[in-house]
Amino acid sequence: MITQPDRPGHRLKVTGSPVKAAAIELGLDLYQPEKIRESEAEDRVRRLAPDLLVVVAYGQIIPASLLAGPRLGAINVHASLLPRHRGAAPIARAILAGDRVTGVTIMRMDEQLDHGPILAARSVDIGPREDAVALTARLAELGAALLVETIGRLEQMAAVEQEHAVATIAPRLRKEEGELDWGIGALEIDRRVRALQPWPGVTLPTKRGRVKVLSGHLDGDRYVPDVVQLPGKRPALAKEVLGDA
Repeated sequence: MITQPDRPGHRLKVTGSPVKAAAIELGLDLYQPEKIRESEAEDRVRRLAPDLLVVVAYGQIIPASLLAGPRLGAINVHASLLPRHRGAAPIARAILAGDRVTGVTIMRMDEQLDHGPILAARSVDIGPREDAVALTARLAELGAALLVETIGRLEQMAAVEQEHAVATIAPRLRKEEGELDWGIGALEIDRRVRALQPWPGVTLPTKRGRVKVLSGHLDGDRYVPDVVQLPGKRPALAKEVLGDA
């Protein structure tokens, strides 16, 4: 099993990925190259002589030399209905765009970003108050089930070319996207609060200074925070921190 190297996480503590934790628990061989394009990494994968490569949220472009090796090719599980939201942050971008429906797509990989032909897809509705954390969990379960189903029928399935002319891109999130002002409007604030969890999170100006808003709701044309967090403090109910303001 291959995953990214351990990275600084919460409070800059270096942590491994969930894939690493699962591999250790299951007693599987684990490899964490800094870059999959390094010759040592490519050689190691080739020596394994896999029948199939399965890539899920890996975060690096797989070189063509590796894609061409396995007998059954390489497939990717992507958390959107391709060709919409190709890229690093499809779940957050779907919420930010106000999409009512998203899903997962399994595609055959090529050298371009989320560009390959589609093998299977499943859609789900996005709940009106659902945030990126909850939606990610739902799509992970859906994607895992669809992946198992797809692998079981892979050699009989025909891949369908994406409609590239209508493709959209879902770039990485930036910290400044969460630094908001009330003037952008309630609907936009609501989308960002839900989409930008757990990172970068959203802050808004209040009488207590800029406050991190963890959840809230729309009340007509107003956005009302439900849970907020002051710097260095624990999350609390907005009424306890901000009063009626």
